[in-house]
Amino acid sequence: MTELDLGNGYSARPISLDTYRDACTRLEDRIFGGNSLYAFDPPQRTAPPLGEAWNWGVYHAGELIGWHHAHTQDERTVYMADTGLLPEHHGRGVYTRLLPHLLETFRATGFTLVKSHHRATNNAVLIPKLRAGFHVQGLTAYEGGLNVALTLSLDRTYAQAMHVRSGYRAPHGEVARRLGLPAAADPAGPDAPHLPLPGDAGPGTSLGGGYTLHSVTPETFHAVYTTLEPQAYQTDSWAWPHPAARARPDTPSWAWLIAHGGQVAGWQLSRAWDDRTAYMVNTTLLPDHRGRGVYTRLLPTVLDALRAEGFDLVRSHHHLTNNAVILPKLRAGFHVQGVQVDEHGVMAVLMRSFDAAYEAYMHRRSGLTR
Repeated sequence: MTELDLGNGYSARPISLDTYRDACTRLEDRIFGGNSLYAFDPPQRTAPPLGEAWNWGVYHAGELIGWHHAHTQDERTVYMADTGLLPEHHGRGVYTRLLPHLLETFRATGFTLVKSHHRATNNAVLIPKLRAGFHVQGLTAYEGGLNVALTLSLDRTYAQAMHVRSGYRAPHGEVARRLGLPAAADPAGPDAPHLPLPGDAGPGTSLGGGYTLHSVTPETFHAVYTTLEPQAYQTDSWAWPHPAARARPDTPSWAWLIAHGGQVAGWQLSRAWDDRTAYMVNTTLLPDHRGRGVYTRLLPTVLDALRAEGFDLVRSHHHLTNNAVILPKLRAGFHVQGVQVDEHGVMAVLMRSFDAAYEAYMHRRSGLTR
């Protein structure tokens, strides 16, 4: 691999393992010195052989200002173990521009999976990783704090299998065969019916692009949801065989419909989770309205409304592999705070704080800061 031009005066090139380790010795306090890391006593055993490794130095104006180190984890997997840039070079898109080159190297070397771990509140790294196709695969506590485990599949079929495992998609075709699961029915179905915006919907708030957001009563929301749900989801969820024996707790809720051209294009439902926390229960756009940035533009309006209701925190749950929703949530200031398994599948728990001090507390809990 020759020297890479990363733009704006930045470049990257292969370096030796010794050069990488020397750079760590000289610079890691400046790069990672603000993190909270458990201080073990000196090890009593020698480390196992590292195996094949890849090391790149990142340069600016001829000076080494960062690095990336990866090594083989097994016959299919490469582990992106360590990336660092000096703080004064953060926020310039260097990592985002370096990442595709690293991934192409791993692909060309014959790996199937690329794995990495990052502190749970380190959105500056999680966002470019998810944009590159990584998926949240778990949460782990270790000497560095609370880490999110990410995996990128360089095999398209295995990537689809990850969606099946999270419950985001039902198994079909080759994916079902490789998982040893019966194939689900063909997801293709009738188009969503054209449902006019109900007459009792509140005045619209513009979301841009001809989309508007309207408050409605929970009863109106559920009537619309029941009609359009089959066309909104292709997930693999558990279907309870009997009605719930108890009524849902009577908690305050807030419901909105998204409209376009006078027709219902999607919805959002939130309710109280506890005395400090709102829960964004359900948000979707019908298939014809996805990929237009509507969800990203919707979030600030919903968050402002929940904040105005006096909540300190907003919580939401999403399939682990649903980057289309997790990414805009992280950009809006949410953080990965847990993983749970429920009737919808394997879900990432996200949390957004309106309190700057609590936000700092979340960073300390993850080990990102001291």
